[in-house]
Amino acid sequence: MTSLVGQAANFLLRLGSMAIMARLLTPEEFGLVGMVMALTGFLNLLRDGGLPQATVREQTLRQETISTLFWLNLAIGLALAVATAMAAPIVAWFYGDPRLTWVTVIMGTTFLTYGASAQHRALLQRNMQFRNLVSIDTVSLVIGIAIAIGMAMSGLGYWALVGMAVAQPFASAIGLWIVTGWVPGRPQTRTGVRSLLRFGGLLTLNSVVVYVAYNVDKILLGRYWSADALGLYGRAYQLINIPTENLQGSVGSVMVPALARVQDDPVRLRSYFLKGYWLFLSIVMPITIACALFAKDIVAVLLGPKWGDTVLLFQLLAPTILVFAVLNPLFYLMVATGRAARSLKMAFVIAPTVILAYSLGLPYGAAGVAFGFSVAMVILLVPMALWAVQGTPITGADLLRTALAPLASTLVGGAAVVALATVLADVPALLRLSLLTCVLFGIDFLVLLFGFGQKDAYMDIVHALRPPRGDDDGGRA
Repeated sequence: MTSLVGQAANFLLRLGSMAIMARLLTPEEFGLVGMVMALTGFLNLLRDGGLPQATVREQTLRQETISTLFWLNLAIGLALAVATAMAAPIVAWFYGDPRLTWVTVIMGTTFLTYGASAQHRALLQRNMQFRNLVSIDTVSLVIGIAIAIGMAMSGLGYWALVGMAVAQPFASAIGLWIVTGWVPGRPQTRTGVRSLLRFGGLLTLNSVVVYVAYNVDKILLGRYWSADALGLYGRAYQLINIPTENLQGSVGSVMVPALARVQDDPVRLRSYFLKGYWLFLSIVMPITIACALFAKDIVAVLLGPKWGDTVLLFQLLAPTILVFAVLNPLFYLMVATGRAARSLKMAFVIAPTVILAYSLGLPYGAAGVAFGFSVAMVILLVPMALWAVQGTPITGADLLRTALAPLASTLVGGAAVVALATVLADVPALLRLSLLTCVLFGIDFLVLLFGFGQKDAYMDIVHALRPPRGDDDGGRA
């Protein structure tokens, strides 16, 4: 539960910082940094080689093995930082903007920071020290936001976004070293890392394919339209993903180590997964409806009047929230049960499908790309979900039954707020958004709790997510 509360706090911090930065900077300035992030975001997938996930999943690990993995992560980070600096002139040439050269070089330094702390984060996650992880992430986020706002108010423009991108991981790395108290030893041979490298390699390749699939849209818009078009699309894309990104991060950090511990017990594996899956869908489904119904007010409150063109984009992207909510926990299930190869095969199906959808929508600008993305993901939803659970104790029927109650309760709440919205048409946007959101989530929760008799399910999850005594604040691999 600590992890969920912390992620909720991070979510509010991100929303608040977005609202402030959107008023201090222009769409073009966001678009400039977005152009660079198309490269750094891709290389970001390679920064740890999947080794931290392997550390979390492995049931027994020696200190020599973890130390060797640390040095491998550091070497990867250094190589990526150098590669980014070398690619900087090419990025500037590709987009036709010389300002991007130094932006790219500086943002590339984050790879070294990540490499120096990847195994420290993995150790905390492996030992289920979620309270410490949440504290580190929250403090580093606050530091990054404070630096970004200060730079923006000083008139430094897009450099404020660069400052935040660099400061946050640096502060996080310091916190991870201090909290774990672990100092790596010398790298050694014959430490059993070969199988971990293979597992991590599959996860990394999967991440690369998925990243390409979900970021070609931004590259195409930046190349064939403008920084302004990319800035508008990028803000809509980020805004639509912030709620579920934080939630998925929390769920993933808990679900992978928890499921890995019971991967050889089919009954407990099925029970643990479906309980977490139900809770996740119960939260995400009303978020999806809220984004679709309240898009205009959300943009007005969080981004301000100059971002009005993002409303349509925001609405068109809303279906992707639900699709990712259904599919991402299944990815955690595959990772925890050693099915990384299957996840990679699924990625090779998803990638060409969504890229084709982007390309078909590109002539119609950002709206066409957003529409194509949502249509492609909706088409892929059912076949990918069934493929993910094949051969596991979970069936497609289990997924459907788990989703029915959250879906029905959300539809009831959505119908109520649609009727109420006409009454509140003249109310200021912030107040209207607050009232409608409270009504939607309140009705959804009550219907789920009493209409579908899910009170016992809530209590079971609360007890399941409570860490064993001593696990939340201590322990070593």
